Amino acid sequence: MKSFLICITAVLFSCQLINAQPCTPLGDQTTYGTANTWIGYVYDNMGFTTYMGYVNEGAAGNPAFDESFGGDFVNYSTNGCPVYTESFSVRYKLTKNFAAGNYQFTVGADDGYRLSLDGGATWVINQWFDQSYNSTTYLAALSGTYNIVLEYYENGGGNRVSFDLQAACVGTENQSVYGSGNIWKGYIYDGTNFNLYKGLVTEGVAGSPDFDESFGGNNTNYNTSACPVQTETFSARYRLQKNFANGNYTFIVGGDDGYRLSFDGGSTWPVNQWSDHGYNTTSYSTILNGTYNLVLEYYENGGGNRVSFAMTGALLPVQLIKFEGVSSTKDILLQWSVSKEINIEYYEVERSPDGNKFLPLAKVLAEKPLTTAGSDKTYAYNDLSPMQGNNYYRLRMTDRDGKYSYSPVIRIQFAAKSLVSFFPTIIHGDNIHLTSSKGL
Repeated sequence: MKSFLICITAVLFSCQLINAQPCTPLGDQTTYGTANTWIGYVYDNMGFTTYMGYVNEGAAGNPAFDESFGGDFVNYSTNGCPVYTESFSVRYKLTKNFAAGNYQFTVGADDGYRLSLDGGATWVINQWFDQSYNSTTYLAALSGTYNIVLEYYENGGGNRVSFDLQAACVGTENQSVYGSGNIWKGYIYDGTNFNLYKGLVTEGVAGSPDFDESFGGNNTNYNTSACPVQTETFSARYRLQKNFANGNYTFIVGGDDGYRLSFDGGSTWPVNQWSDHGYNTTSYSTILNGTYNLVLEYYENGGGNRVSFAMTGALLPVQLIKFEGVSSTKDILLQWSVSKEINIEYYEVERSPDGNKFLPLAKVLAEKPLTTAGSDKTYAYNDLSPMQGNNYYRLRMTDRDGKYSYSPVIRIQFAAKSLVSFFPTIIHGDNIHLTSSKGL
């Protein structure tokens, strides 16, 4: 019995000596792989400090790879020492030459991962945190030789890292050009935030800019001038330059999901439903006169997809050429010029202290109600009691049938001078003498 125990002890001791045998990590941790074959430097912690050895990924024809390290809680072999697949990291390096073009990188991992195209100085993809497996796509226009670095760490549980590289199909049109003649130019993008431009489509017809687009259905390919886009997570920016006769117009815009409409090239959004939702519509009415750069933006974030645009309008009985005001020390003189004054009855001047709530101030009758357009005319009104500071004015232009429209709002600042000043003050005993002078 004693001899048997001694033997077992000797065997265990011998195993420990075997496991404790030192190994020599191969590789210099700095050399980049070539010919689409990565050199991956493996470390026995998440911080790239205990170097174990190197591995290779990719192949001569393709740098893509998908590595699961043999599974969870196992030893992963390297050219050097094995690493236990629970808390470790890998730094993959590859020098690659790219012909001029657009390229799409897709990197995924469980847990953290990040990708650099300049040797690790910056990270075009950076998902450096604990997570279940997910992937990130990055588009780049490349030409020449690049030092690519892909870093990865594993912090318990599942472990996996993947890399894929594809030549990207992109559109080539100038995306700032507006459609005309009621025909929208629609620029289509892969991604919900106008990420990757795919190509051009058109909407509307010569007689009307109205359209209702469902993109061929859910989760399908929608064709553009250059590349198709999958109709699940994509976006569209429609542009149309349109001239509007002086009139009151109503716009009805709808979408599933987000949509918004601008009349000034995207600087402001009077219609703004930029959120995930089922199909709904928004109505907006305004007076337009002249040429406007319409932008209708839309995105789809899964499920149904649809965007629509419709408009109606009624011409106004007068065309406002200008509306302006001049402030003096006593009053504000308002003047406006009109043309095509057909059937107009009167102009009502309205004033507001803040540009929001307006009250009638005065009514100015049209010179002569006409049934046909006359020559250009100029009107004026003198506000003899303006408010100190900002005064906001607008015109309500009403015809003989009761139809009306509003002018744009103008802001005039007024600073009144004191009408009476006292000087000098003369004191004789208990008497105070004031002399006054009227000022302007």
